[in-house]
Amino acid sequence: MNSRAEMEIGRYHWMYPGSKNHQYHPVPTLGDRASPLSSPGCFECCIKCLGGVPYASLVATILCFSGVALFCGCGHVALAGTVAILEQHFSTNTSDHALLSEVIQLMQYVIYGIASFFFLYGIILLAEGFYTTSAVKELHGEFKTTACGRCISGMFVFLTYVLGVAWLGVFGFSAVPVFMFYNIWSTCEVIKSPQTNGTAAVEQICVDIRQYGIIPWNAFPGKICGSALENICNTNEFYMSYHLFIVACAGAGATVVALIHFLMILSSNWAYLKDASKMQAYQDIKAKEEQELQDIQSRSKEQLNSYT
Repeated sequence: MNSRAEMEIGRYHWMYPGSKNHQYHPVPTLGDRASPLSSPGCFECCIKCLGGVPYASLVATILCFSGVALFCGCGHVALAGTVAILEQHFSTNTSDHALLSEVIQLMQYVIYGIASFFFLYGIILLAEGFYTTSAVKELHGEFKTTACGRCISGMFVFLTYVLGVAWLGVFGFSAVPVFMFYNIWSTCEVIKSPQTNGTAAVEQICVDIRQYGIIPWNAFPGKICGSALENICNTNEFYMSYHLFIVACAGAGATVVALIHFLMILSSNWAYLKDASKMQAYQDIKAKEEQELQDIQSRSKEQLNSYT
């Protein structure tokens, strides 16, 4: 005679036919369950988000924006002051410096274009830094690097290298007006010195702006001497233009440093993406081989079952 327990088990199997081979698992206790207090909080989420920020690209972007802003803003105002000094003191005839005025006006428009281009280019490089950082850190997740992404990173490396070389030329070119204004300022300091002050030799100390090639040799007067030169150095246009050219030159140097920084970052990120693509290819091959091995094992088991 069957016991009551055996009858209950039989009734259970009759009501649930699929439960004969069911594997029972222990019910998790309250301590094993995920508590809302154990879920990641705001601090952990902030730390995770901050870990994905490309700080090197962020610093390079800020440095690039600062350098370009100083170069464009100060250079624009300094060029306008230079034209005013030339028209008032060194070239009173408008036809003598007409070409120079057109060139300076063209350079001011070029400054507008440079500021706009580098504002957009800096944002693109910062976005590319976010992309490559995510690509490296999420390599083992669902994120996959593509050949197009690696090609774009390589293109940015080449373009940044070209821009860096070009900005080296801009940095050297921006040092020319600093050199010119420094010569004029140093000449004025000689005039103000006690050894030459109050003597006839003061009027023999001159600055000929025509020797720099920015105005033609037939420009009048072209050369300023003595007290007239000292008065030029005391004007607000000369003081502002001189110091603004110095700041613009420093901004060009900061932009060169930022582009070199960007070049190192992009080269490093491109190398990381290249290694990541190789790792992805290896993982894909490994997963394919494991799947083929599982298929072979399943077919072997089916054949053995058919024989038995």
